[in-house]
Parts: sequence; structure tokens; C-alpha cells
Amino acid sequence: SCVGLRNLLQGLSFSVKYYSKHNHLQTICLYSKIQQKKCHILDCSGSTCTHKTLPTGSILPWRLFSCKEGTKIPSKRKQNTSIITSELLYKNLLKPEQENWNDISVRYKAMTERIKEKLEELHNKHTFNSVSPRIRFGENVYFEENGCIFLSKADDVDEGNVDILFSTKDLGFSDAFIQRIRISPDQRYMAISLKSENSEEATCVIMKLGHSPVVEKVIPSVFSFEWATNDVLYYTSQKNLKCQNVFMTTFTDQKHTKLVYTEQDARFFVDIYCTKDRRFLTINSNSKTTSEVWLIDCRHPFKLPALVQARTKGVIYHIEHRNDELYILTTYGELAEYKLMKAPVASSGMENWQLVYALEKKTKLVDLEMFTDHCVMFLKNAGHLYLNVISFVSHLVQSIELPTWACEFELESHPEHTTSTCYFQLTSPVHPPKCFAYAFKENNLIEQAVQEVPIITNCQTTRLLAKSKDETLVPITVFHSMNSKELHRKPLLVHVYGAYGIDLNMSFKEEKLMLIEEGWILAYCHVRGGGELGLSWHKDGCQYNKLKGLHDLKACIMLLHQLGFSQPKYTALAAASAGGVLAGALCNTDPELIRAMVLQAPFVDVLNTMMKTHLPLTIEEQEEWGNPLADEKCMKYIKSYCPYQNIKPQCYPSVFITAYESDQRIPLTGVLRYVQKLRKAALDHASRTSKKGNWIPSIILDIRANGSHCNSSWEDSLNE
Repeated sequence: SCVGLRNLLQGLSFSVKYYSKHNHLQTICLYSKIQQKKCHILDCSGSTCTHKTLPTGSILPWRLFSCKEGTKIPSKRKQNTSIITSELLYKNLLKPEQENWNDISVRYKAMTERIKEKLEELHNKHTFNSVSPRIRFGENVYFEENGCIFLSKADDVDEGNVDILFSTKDLGFSDAFIQRIRISPDQRYMAISLKSENSEEATCVIMKLGHSPVVEKVIPSVFSFEWATNDVLYYTSQKNLKCQNVFMTTFTDQKHTKLVYTEQDARFFVDIYCTKDRRFLTINSNSKTTSEVWLIDCRHPFKLPALVQARTKGVIYHIEHRNDELYILTTYGELAEYKLMKAPVASSGMENWQLVYALEKKTKLVDLEMFTDHCVMFLKNAGHLYLNVISFVSHLVQSIELPTWACEFELESHPEHTTSTCYFQLTSPVHPPKCFAYAFKENNLIEQAVQEVPIITNCQTTRLLAKSKDETLVPITVFHSMNSKELHRKPLLVHVYGAYGIDLNMSFKEEKLMLIEEGWILAYCHVRGGGELGLSWHKDGCQYNKLKGLHDLKACIMLLHQLGFSQPKYTALAAASAGGVLAGALCNTDPELIRAMVLQAPFVDVLNTMMKTHLPLTIEEQEEWGNPLADEKCMKYIKSYCPYQNIKPQCYPSVFITAYESDQRIPLTGVLRYVQKLRKAALDHASRTSKKGNWIPSIILDIRANGSHCNSSWEDSLNE
């Protein structure tokens, strides 16, 4: 898991790709470019497995996930009085909301059953022929299904001739799912990370493979890990949302574990990555704006790490290796977008970096894969996906167009760098993943023939540009059925995010396809603050530019209505996590544009959260939101758009919020306070304007006992 590249690209340090709630592995567990989330640890000794309560453990410095307000941080000092007050407030607000939800949810029982039945039907149809991601080692293939890890020969994998190497249930991890798998080069050991759905940390289990695989070691609180050699494993540990220590552990006759690297700057987060040719492990220390990489030579794993380039403020870089040269993906140079550069391993300093390829303006680099003689860049521009294939032999760049309906890439897990073909999948909110292959020698893109259920073919994909307040053109992606008539009378669901340089999640979800089939219009607004048009798009929507994202969202919704896509009384706005900032802000400034708002684990109390330095992520978050404690101008600016701060008596749309009891990243107390204040403002307005037929919005909060921050099992997400 690169916990290097894609994480570096999405969130500028260590982001987590949103993934389908019902299929963790297909998008994250074996993914070679995605950093995992963490949870409360599974404490396993012998054959028993119990939960041990630990301090909050979110790794994401972006407010896609924020830490829980009021969480007790172990300390020798007396407990903070404000934390005790917060906990009392939390308890007083929680119970009435739970009772309110129990009363309200009964009204929707019939509708709920109909929707649940339809979603189960779609889920079964589109997952029946799905194939688990596979890790190939020569003739051997490793893959996971239903909590078990299997080994098969490449020729027998589809014939059912497999050996079981690991089972979560048999080893006492029944409530955990497999998150990541790493096989040692000689295939004698297998390292696995396990995560519970209601927790925030992962446990690493090392298995000794053979005729009867056995558990060799269990390491708690592990974030990322890679094999340097057949019997040397490097890993990072995580505590209180921080990941700053790198350890090496050996499985030789004289087993030992030692600390290799410690990051001293609290703004930086450390992960481990293995280059595609397995020559180096990289220790990546990243803040949101700055990087530093150290190399561990896999041929000499006990030598001290070597520095590639000392951290330079504002310069992000990530390392790959080929033929004794480092290939450096970096923001170094005049233009702020990514460039591919190279330098000799022996003289890797910035003064020796040579340009290989520079991205065009407003182009998003989604991912990059290195092969023996080629480099494949997975790119996005204004919603359109395409490939750029760089040949290291001919030095030519081939640009490969992809189907216009495609909105997301899903890459093969651990592709071998010597292969002559690059495999990947394309998907959209209403198109299940389809397999494609690009053959380097033939320069040919092939849609692979796989047995699958026919998908919706009458869905129209439209791409629009809305002119924002400052004349900036903002992309919108719209889906609707070709059979729909009188679109201005159809219900519209608008999606927004706009933070941390993260793209809107546009992978396939059964509920989106269901809405299309029932006549809905889906619109995705790629506002500033997100990453859809590259690094500059994010920069133009963070800190003192946050209001630009709000102006973009308003312009998008107004354009949709002007073009005949629904109208305000049939329009709903959906957002998750940090997307709640812009959605909640629009709800305050222009409530007449929408009839309903649906929020999942929303960040709605920006100012109060950023004022609390005892929260482990606050300092890191300042690069996105600013520092209101040190800068009065920043405080006033945040206050100008913060959803909680700007609630006032007026006619609000109806609001439905889902929150999670075990969510470690969004302060639940802040959500509870927001709901109380919003409900009071709506009632105050209704009482002051007691007109006949006056409409009072429904403001509903559903606090889920299971699942955690936009990360639930299929069963839990179905119940949601």
C-alpha cells in the first residue's frame, strides 16, 4: 500500500480513498496505493480476542474525518474541566435524540422495507460475478473472500483448487475484516492487518506459511507495513491519531524489534512504501504541504535509512525506482501541479532532479504505476478520465482516451512491474466496475470480456460548467434516465464535498442506480477545495478561500435549475464529513434553493473544533482551515461560513443527519448541538410567521450504534 502515492495525491499526505461500504477488499484491502484507516485495537493473546479501549486513533489529518470531541486522552495531569462539561452535554443531548428517532422512524417503515428489498436485489445482481482482488507471485495467487485468505496456482484459481491460509473466525477475529495483505519475497511469511468495523486501529498478524500455517506474531496499533527481505518487516505504529515511529522486526533465529526512525514534528505523519521493483522501502514523512523521504535498501535492510532530499516547505514528493534511478513525483518547480522527475540514487538531492514529464494545468493525477519500461499515469480533467503512458525506451507519451461514462479508476492490487499489460477497472455511481487492460507493446486498450449482469444502458451522462461568483467555471457531472420526460418535475439529488483536495466519491453504489431507475436526477458538483482539477483547485478553496467553494455550490445548483434539471422544491443536497461545511453553509445562506439536506457524519462546528488544541488533529488541520487562535482575522473568516455559527431563524429545508456513536473523527457533541440549534431556529421562525399553512421542516438525527464514519459493512449501510 503506497500509503505513499494515492494518499500523497489525495489529501497531500495520507488520505483514504472512499470505498464501497459493502465491499472493503475490492477497493481498499489489497490496494497497493491506498492508506488504511485505523481503529480501537483487537487485543489478541493465544486464541482469545477482546476489545481494548484505546485513545482515539484517526490518522487522517483532513476533516473528512475529525477526532471525537470530549475523548479522554491519557495524561498524568488532571482531566480538563471542559472535557467533563462536554461529556455531560453529550449525555444530556444524546438520549432525547435517540427517543425522537425511535418515534419518527416508525412512520417510514413501509418505505424502508421497499427500498431495502430493492437494494438487496441490486446488490446481489451486481456482486454475484465480482472477483476478489488477487496478489500474484509467479505461479501462485493469493486472494481473500469472506474473511479467509486463499492460495492457489494461477491455472487453478478459477477451478476451486485452493488452500486456506487464514480465517478470521478460526483465529478469534470474528468481528474484524482483512484490510491489507503483504507476502514476503520468498512466500514464507504473510503479514495481514485486521480492523474492526466499530474501531479505529488495526492489528497486524504475521503468519508463517507452509503445510500448516501458524501465527508467528501479533503487533497492535500498526498503520502500514512492508517486507524488506524474506524475514525482515518494517512497520509504523500509531497513537492518538499520530503515526511518527518506524520499527523493524526480524523473523530470523535471533528475533528482535528495534526503533528505526522517529518523526519529531507533530504536523508530519509517517508511512512505509515498497517500490514496485522491491529494491527500496521508503519512509515517507508528510505534512499536508511538505514531504521528506528516507530510503531503506532492501539488499542491506539493517543499514541506516538514507535521506533523499531534506524537507523544503511547500514541496511534496514521492519516490519510485527503476534501473538505479529514482523517479520522483513532485510539486517542485514553477507550476504547482505534479511533475515526474528523476535523479541518480547516489546523488538524489533536489539540485540533481531532471524533468521527465509535467502535467497540464487543471489536471488531476489520480494515480501512477511504474513498470519495467513504462510509466502509466491515471488522469482526470473536468470529470473526464484518461491515461498517459510514458515509454522509457522511445521517450514518447501516448494519451489513451477512456469511455465517457467513466468517473473513477480502480487499479489492480500489486501489479507485477515486469508485466506487459496494465489492468484496471472503470466505474461510475451508476455503472458497476468494468475491467480494462492496456497492452504496452500493441498500444491497445481492451475491454475485457467477463461474465456479468447487464447494467443500465439508458442512463444519460452530462457534463456541465457553472460560472461561479468570480467567473470561475465549475464542473458538474449529471446522471439521469434517457426515458425521463419533464426533467423539471423530477427529484434532484446534488452531491458536494470540496475539501482537502479530495475528489467527490463517484464509485458505484446500488442506491444511486436505484434512484436513477426511479426517475431521479443525480448531480455531482466538483467545487473548489476538492481535487478534481489538480492541486491548484484545492488551494483555491482552502483557508481564506473557503467561501469560493460555497459560491461554486450555489452557482452549480442555480445552473441545474436554469437548465431544467428539477426545481428547488424537488431538490435535495447530500454531503458527508467535511462536505457538511459547504452543505450546512448553503443551508444558512440560500435555504430557498433546496427542499431537503442529507448529511452523513457531518463536520458542522468548524470554529469550536479548531479552537480546541487538545484535540490531536487540530494543529495538522490548520493548513486546511487556518488557525483561529493565533489569527483574529482567521477566526472571523471561519465564523463567517461555519454552519453552526450562522444558524438563524428562517425557513430551513428539512434535514436528515446520520451520526455514529463509535465515530472517532467527527465530534458527535458538535453534531448534537447543531441539530438542537437548527431545530430551535426553524421553530422560532415558524412561530413568528404564523401564516396559514406555514411549513415546518423535519430535522432528524439518526445516531447509529454500529459502523463508523462513512465506513460500515454492507449490512449496516443497507440499514442506514
